[in-house]
Amino acid sequence: MSFFRPSSVLPRLKPLSNKRVSIVTVLDIGSSKVVCMIGRLTPVEGSELLAGRTHRIEIIGLGHQKSRGLKAGVISDMDAVESSVRLAVDAAERMAGVTAESLIVNVTAGRLKSEIHSSSVNLGGHEIAAGDLARVVNAATRLGQGSERAILHSLPSSYTLDGERGIADPAGMYGDVLGVDMHVLSADRAPLKNLELSINRAHLTVEAMVATPYASGLAALVSDEAEMGCAAIDMGGGTTTISVFVEGKLVHADAIALGGHHVTMDLARGLSTRLDDAERIKVVHGSALPQAGEDRDVISIPPIGEDERDLPTHVPRGLVSRIVRARVEETLEMLRDRIQQSGYSALVGKRIVLTGGASQLTGLSESARRILARNVRIGRPLGVSGLPAAAKGPAFSTAVGLMIYPQVAHLESHGAGEGGFAAMAGAGGRLSRMGQWLKESF
Repeated sequence: MSFFRPSSVLPRLKPLSNKRVSIVTVLDIGSSKVVCMIGRLTPVEGSELLAGRTHRIEIIGLGHQKSRGLKAGVISDMDAVESSVRLAVDAAERMAGVTAESLIVNVTAGRLKSEIHSSSVNLGGHEIAAGDLARVVNAATRLGQGSERAILHSLPSSYTLDGERGIADPAGMYGDVLGVDMHVLSADRAPLKNLELSINRAHLTVEAMVATPYASGLAALVSDEAEMGCAAIDMGGGTTTISVFVEGKLVHADAIALGGHHVTMDLARGLSTRLDDAERIKVVHGSALPQAGEDRDVISIPPIGEDERDLPTHVPRGLVSRIVRARVEETLEMLRDRIQQSGYSALVGKRIVLTGGASQLTGLSESARRILARNVRIGRPLGVSGLPAAAKGPAFSTAVGLMIYPQVAHLESHGAGEGGFAAMAGAGGRLSRMGQWLKESF
């Protein structure tokens, strides 16, 4: 049985009900681990929640497995990915006592690209209705569509009315020309197809695809940071992603193919030891900052072979730290340059939030503070209940962000024709425009 959809269509999320409880399943496929979460989303009054949230989230099922078959977010072995997905989803289903059929999944691969597209429509001086907003938003979104790339997110950054900029919500206002600046985040289609196919092979359907930087930012940033301007940096195993939020909206996203695994590989090569031993040495002895007495302390390095006669070698702890620091500083310098090139450096201001499993390296936040020349804190998932203690750290930010995403999915537009009947019937869709024409003509 095939669940795969035509290449021209990306899955789109159905709106959350604001009257009844919803069960949501999410899947975070990373280079180091695969996490499946099943959550119960209960609608509540906004005053009881963080800004922008409409539902209370309670995690009722959690499963995670070591990731196999991925390299820097790109699928290299579909069978291995399918197996990891099956095991993680099965564990979450057993814990929750429910069966998952469709889920929300994150996307890191596909050369994520952020662009701003502008469009305008003539109003003729009448009041701005929902159809007018849909028309201008869809026109800007279509500018970002291409045959080889798929739109993951399309969010209005700001509206203009008769040349006046910075209008948050022009609905109900009067004017002649309505314009919009749309932030369009796209990815190559081929890696998305492979990702969806791997999940389909586990007899699951993809309900929505969410860019990893967007998800981790949703989970790790507090509302004041997102409003004033802040960058969230998610340091994973194979990739590090950047998301920039201003006025509560995602305005830029980027990814680089460097992460915690690269530090482990450097240690394995530099110390001539196995990857598992290099990972343990990184966690226990590695530091992104110089430490007192590190050249006097000696640590034992297990040999790489299986021969019992091979004896462990002994090296100063300072050598481990120097190998770690070289890769960490290279990564942070690249992130600094990417933020500068984005054009949003001034809007980010002095606020950086580090999240992701690799952000837990000793001394990383202090090193980031020095190289990025900004205030840095470690971000953990916010506003979710039911998480076990082991899943409350920064390594689970992306999975929690995927659980938050359904509450903000309605802010997006994907252009007519992207989502089947829902896009046709929704605001600005073909059926909606036909109804609008009938109303205006008769």
